[in-house]
Parts: sequence; structure tokens; C-alpha cells
Amino acid sequence: MIPTTTTELLWLGIAYALLAFLLLCLCLATRWHWLVKALMVVVVSAFFLLHNQVLRGIAGWPADDALPPRFVLLSAVFDEPSPARQHPGAIYIWVNELKDHEALDLPRVHRLPYEKDLHRILGDGIKKARDGNTQIGTTEPRRGQGGLPWLRPGSDDKVQIKLSDLPRAQLPEK
Repeated sequence: MIPTTTTELLWLGIAYALLAFLLLCLCLATRWHWLVKALMVVVVSAFFLLHNQVLRGIAGWPADDALPPRFVLLSAVFDEPSPARQHPGAIYIWVNELKDHEALDLPRVHRLPYEKDLHRILGDGIKKARDGNTQIGTTEPRRGQGGLPWLRPGSDDKVQIKLSDLPRAQLPEK
């Protein structure tokens, strides 16, 4: 697990500990039915787990969300599969989403399932980016996926990633 050391996360953890302590005091000090007390404990625990999952998405953890339709490729890390460890592998890709032909301020890291073709495409794109050619990526559904996207099964949402060089800016004539 990746440790997070921001003060905001520390304060949120302290706030949940205080809430759990207040709930414990409330459960011990009242004569409410035990079902009500148990329900309160379950609800607070569920909110803590939900809070933990939400923070993973905003605290720098890789997102399992779909890649944006247009993005600038910043970097990628390849975690190759290992059948001996039953590790399926993953590709972590850092991108800046493009909206209205402008990159958003903050990059986002996405986790994709490992594929050799995707490893090759992104590896070539990173080499070009290091040579000074900014890479623009686009995503589109794989061919052969007909029908409406909301009718497809959730595991069938693979996309095809294409990279191209950012067109050079045209300087005005003197």
C-alpha cells in the first residue's frame, strides 16, 4: 500500500475516531434498543469504508476509471504479469485530460490491465515524448463491439488507445 502523509488525511482520520468515540458513548449511555445501537455502528462503519475508498481516488491512488477520450501522455509504468505469483500485471499511465484543446491543470494516474500491444504503444509514445514530441492520446471502443454501450457487460469495456504527435505551432509571418 502507498502511505499517505498529508495533514488533511490525518485530520479526517481523527474526525472519524472522534465520531466513533461519540457513538460508543451514546451507545453506552442510552437505553435504546440494541438493534438501534447496532444499526448506528453499522452505518458509521460503512461511512468509514466509503470514505476510505473515496480518499483512495483523490489522494494519488491509481484510478480504475476509464481514460478520458483525449489526453496528453505524461508517463507510464509497466508492471508485467507473473504467472508464478498469479499476478495479472498492470499498466499505470499518467495523463492530462484535454478539454477544448487545452490540458487540465492536474494529471491523473489510471490503472489499466496489462496487454503487450498496449505496452508497445505506450513505450513508443514515451520514447517520442522524451525526444520532445508531445504525445496526444485518444481512446475509442474496440472494433466489433456493436450495440449500445450501456447494454454491454461491464467487463467488456476495453478501449483502443492511439497516440499521435502534437502538431507544431504555426508561427505568424513577420
